[in-house]
Amino acid sequence: MAITSPWRADFDIPADLTYLNAAFMTPIPRASAAAGEAGIRVKLAPWKLTRASFYTEVEEARSEAAAVINARPEDIAIVAGTSYGIATAARNIVAPDGHAIIGIRGEHPSQTYAWQVQAERTGAVYEQVDREPDQSWAEAIIARLNDESRPPVAILALTQVHWSDGSLVDLVAIGEAARARNVALVVDATQSAGVMELDVGKIRPDFVAFATYKWLIGPYALAFLYAAPWRQEGDPLEQHSFCRVGADGYVNHYARDRDFMPGARRYDMGERSNFATLPVAIASIRYLRRIGLDRVRSHIEAVTDAMAAQAAALGISVLHKRLRSPHLLGLRGEGDFSDGVVKALAEAGVVVSARDGVVRVGPHIYTEAVDIDRFTRGLDVYLSCSKRRV
Repeated sequence: MAITSPWRADFDIPADLTYLNAAFMTPIPRASAAAGEAGIRVKLAPWKLTRASFYTEVEEARSEAAAVINARPEDIAIVAGTSYGIATAARNIVAPDGHAIIGIRGEHPSQTYAWQVQAERTGAVYEQVDREPDQSWAEAIIARLNDESRPPVAILALTQVHWSDGSLVDLVAIGEAARARNVALVVDATQSAGVMELDVGKIRPDFVAFATYKWLIGPYALAFLYAAPWRQEGDPLEQHSFCRVGADGYVNHYARDRDFMPGARRYDMGERSNFATLPVAIASIRYLRRIGLDRVRSHIEAVTDAMAAQAAALGISVLHKRLRSPHLLGLRGEGDFSDGVVKALAEAGVVVSARDGVVRVGPHIYTEAVDIDRFTRGLDVYLSCSKRRV
């Protein structure tokens, strides 16, 4: 049965364009754009703003983000980006001298640099674990946790999906192994939040950071940070008044109480009440939740399965379904394969990207059968012209 998308019309995507670059950035729905435009107009009449204006949408956004990961609203902080959230985590979880901070090979810089800097300062070591071709990331990471010949692990700094090839990281299994060894778990979920099941009650991480501009079809320069209940007494990166007790009730003077509002609110960034970006994020997450995150995932998985089958039939290397995420597909080849495919697909009206020599194919709910066909034809033309067909 042909894959159709009843949501395609909700996006302003040209009919002759196939956009498969959700791992880079997604378009926002028209309804979210309208919400953002209304938010921008708030600045046209600042005399209408009240103290409540700086809290109502903030708390709505907090609640929507919490629903994505099965958390409580009070567990969510509003931050400027994933790197901001990871920096907050690194400020509050420190690996002792001689201990290891573990990531996965080729990890994104947002989940790498903060831990490398920390290791340099504390005497800890930062390591990136690799996996064998038929081995899962969970198997490789748990093996490292069990390796007593190496420095003991203090922190796991991981993602749920590898950002370059879409390989899957089983955080539930890893979280269980980490807890058994009293190892902290910090997650960058930017490439999975909004599509994959991401239940903090099952994973039990210490911190989870995720931006909104990818799979959550939201705005740029906005992210959320989950802080576990046992991590909600830490030090924020910034000191400002809006997250202090009583700040939401003052009109003519600022609070001088230094006590924080409850939960993760202490980690909120300054100027979090962005009247342009918050309405977009709220509208986008609500849009996805109305569809149903399970339904979103099922649709995208059907698309990636079809694309994986077509690519494999053409002789292109793709990960086994057991090892890959349901929404981000990586294509591998030799030589200048990734650059060649990206260029050839672009000429065919198909937008993808490449990272570390892997072509990233990232469909979303707006992707349908015509896009799969255009993608397949583009690959076929590239392989025929380059004489690389297997």
